[in-house]
Amino acid sequence: MDRITVMRSFVSVGEQGSFSQAARRLGVSGSLVSRHITELEHQLGTRLVNRTARAVTLTAIGRRYFDFAQRIIDEIDTEDAALRGAQDKAEGQLAVICPKWIGNLDLGEAIADFSVDHPKIHVRFEVGGMSDRTFDFLDKGYDVAFHTRGLRDSTLLVRKVSDLDFMLCASPDYLKRHQPLVDPSMLADHECLVHINDPLWRLYREGQETHLKVLPTVYSSNSYLTLRKAAVRGRGLALMPVRTVADDLRNGTLERVLPDYAGPARSLYAVHSPGAHTMRKVRVFLDYISAWFKRNPMTTAGTLHDVQP
Repeated sequence: MDRITVMRSFVSVGEQGSFSQAARRLGVSGSLVSRHITELEHQLGTRLVNRTARAVTLTAIGRRYFDFAQRIIDEIDTEDAALRGAQDKAEGQLAVICPKWIGNLDLGEAIADFSVDHPKIHVRFEVGGMSDRTFDFLDKGYDVAFHTRGLRDSTLLVRKVSDLDFMLCASPDYLKRHQPLVDPSMLADHECLVHINDPLWRLYREGQETHLKVLPTVYSSNSYLTLRKAAVRGRGLALMPVRTVADDLRNGTLERVLPDYAGPARSLYAVHSPGAHTMRKVRVFLDYISAWFKRNPMTTAGTLHDVQP
């Protein structure tokens, strides 16, 4: 039998002086409590209680073991209560990790706002260093990880935070030096800047998908921030998250290409540890971030409403 359960029965018998009263207090049968005491005596190899028709009393050894068991049970109950309290409090340490490009833009702003509005939660926010292994963020001690790709692992808790729009763009200088691009099929005649995780570009127009493997690739990187720098310098065409190039589109250092074609529809996801009980600080954090992005969408309409087509 479970030793803690048996000890609880013994402590209750010692406090009540009766198997039946102890059983009522514990919400079990008197025969089960009696079996618990018998099992405990068998494990310890000594008699702990004196049984009479009128009462149950503790032996000298039983009183000694009662003090020990009561202390253990009290410590367990106190620690359990403290942990439950920690679950219910929006305070303490919160470790978050995300891709560098989104962490240096909107997500970084959202988390900074959260930290100001929830000063009792001490945020450790790291950008970059994301692993392809979904569970790595848990092994490394993070409470929440943000991803910009779909996650199929049903054992994780995933919340969609925001939509992410992509578009084709290039610098005015590059566009002046190359023939006009009026159809996706003409991409083969252009120099392209490609994220190494997205070698296949997907473009959408009126519900129809056009997908093509990008050739020639003149510049590749695992960072959208790096691709943006190359695009601004006129190195080629890039399929970019709208949010990373919003300022460039506003000031004219980049221009949208094939405006009738939308880029792939992706999302920003928040992932946190599995389990039925999510700590309150994590719930408060995710609710705040979700609300922040509803007010500040990363879609084309939400980001570029003041840019002339």
